[in-house]
Amino acid sequence: MKISILLSLVAATASAAGTHLNTERIDQLTGLKGKLNEKEDAYKISFDGWKIPAFMGLTTWASFTGATHSEAMVMGDTVLFEDEVNLAMFVALESGLSLTALHNHFFFDHPKVFFMHIEGEGTLDHLASSVRLLYDKLSEFRNVHPTPADFFP
Repeated sequence: MKISILLSLVAATASAAGTHLNTERIDQLTGLKGKLNEKEDAYKISFDGWKIPAFMGLTTWASFTGATHSEAMVMGDTVLFEDEVNLAMFVALESGLSLTALHNHFFFDHPKVFFMHIEGEGTLDHLASSVRLLYDKLSEFRNVHPTPADFFP
């Protein structure tokens, strides 16, 4: 709910500035097909290896919108297993994204699931490429380690 409100405020600011995004470029750079929410003037991509009921809150997504002081901004939520957290934080920060939260939603979950919120502002190419790099690195990691670890090696 808070993210939707924030995106609505950002979108209202961007719309007032007359900023429009090249959504085809976002698709090309992220390798994912997004969907435009015209009401919020935000373009959202999702990275989910399997379909999860929405009520569980287990979706990885990034939403792009125009920005007032730069070409675009991105906000998103990345679902991670505990053994993916360090990699995800490193890749996001090294690529210029900011982390606004790392938390979990569930008690006694196994494997442990965390939610890492990302955000950034800059060129569309940089933001979309950074999100793509994050998702690609997580996919590579999970391909090598198909079962989430629950202890330090």
